[in-house]
Amino acid sequence: MTLLHEFRRHLATLRLPPGRGLIAVSGGPDSAVLLDLLHHTREQHRLDLVVGHFEHGIHPDSATVAAQVRASAGAYHLAYEEGRGELGPGAGETLARQARYAWLEATCLRVGATILFTAHHADDQIETVLMRALCGSGPAGLAGMLARRAAIVRPLLPFRREVLGRYLRSERLRAWDDPANGDPRHLRAWVRGDLLPMLRTRLPKVDESLLSVGRQAARDRAAWSAALELLPGLDFRLERDGFSVAAGVLSGYDSALAESVLMSAARRVGCRLGPVRAGRLLRVATQGTSGATMPLGAGWAAELAFGRLLVGPELAPSVPAAWGVVGLDGERQWGRWRIRWVAETAPLTHERHTLTAWVAAAAPLEVRGWTAGERIRPIGGAGRRLVVRCFQDARVPRSRRAEWPVLAGPDGAVWVPGVCRSDALLPVPATEALRIDAEYA
Repeated sequence: MTLLHEFRRHLATLRLPPGRGLIAVSGGPDSAVLLDLLHHTREQHRLDLVVGHFEHGIHPDSATVAAQVRASAGAYHLAYEEGRGELGPGAGETLARQARYAWLEATCLRVGATILFTAHHADDQIETVLMRALCGSGPAGLAGMLARRAAIVRPLLPFRREVLGRYLRSERLRAWDDPANGDPRHLRAWVRGDLLPMLRTRLPKVDESLLSVGRQAARDRAAWSAALELLPGLDFRLERDGFSVAAGVLSGYDSALAESVLMSAARRVGCRLGPVRAGRLLRVATQGTSGATMPLGAGWAAELAFGRLLVGPELAPSVPAAWGVVGLDGERQWGRWRIRWVAETAPLTHERHTLTAWVAAAAPLEVRGWTAGERIRPIGGAGRRLVVRCFQDARVPRSRRAEWPVLAGPDGAVWVPGVCRSDALLPVPATEALRIDAEYA
């Protein structure tokens, strides 16, 4: 069976969605093979492919390599994107990887690619599992790289380097051998060139053994991920950019189980949570008071709110600038909220807790943040209530309130989307009004 045939079979198991895919092409042998295979299977995946190359600015030949990748993209009649870094010859593999992936992710957003193809293969997986074991990784880390995680797809992961090399030669593909791949100053290069060959002399099946470790660990990680939806009372939820769980139930678990649950939940959203931080987070969940927060590093934070533990991106405590609602048709952003308005006939009734509101068309309006001590007169209620009390009733965590918009009129708050509609500026039923929709983007 040829590599192309095996690649087709494996590609079918990945169930790729339609759309645009960015192929990360370094110019090396592995990515050259990946590019050729994806080109020859285009009638199967039906993706609009874009070649992406990041020139690190480390090696003196980097400009020549970029020109070679650009020419390859042209030969395949594919769109081409190129980025450049000025990392310098002293840059290490970690810095280079961070710069490369930052550019690749930004390029995906810019060109509308929902898939990022990388050329990692089975030998890369072997090296990754061994490196993580040497660095003290836990069971989840020993699973190595996934064939598909979020937007990243690694369709060469089942195939060995030797097989890819034979394909490269048989198809006479051009590729550049990066000298850094053989430089033992880099950990991966040392593992590849020195450590693994030494291990193979004593343990001839070490490669298969390491792949087996990775498969077993991946199975264990998948089982923990599936268990999140099955544990009674945990009520695991994927939130906008993170997750939340019922905090109270964690106190009834054995500490090792509770910490494993938290680490598994964090992995689902891309947050790296080790056992030490998981233990601290468990104490916040089981002993903290509502409103307690904890930084988790790498831009992540946790908050205990209304009996739930929330983990998500750390939010900057800044409030976007206010702006006015102008005209009878428009759309603008307020922080991460998208606000749209259009002229529309007013309904007979209005709801209090809604993301859509109708306002008298002639009223001057602005979108702004809420202020401490601000009050609102809820529709269908009696008297004026503090906006902060409305947030509490709606169970909006304290950390999220600064980013919550308020639609205000001449006499104060008219509507807090999803939280409270006031009785101010209600249009007469069946007359022309301004319909305003709020959506968290």
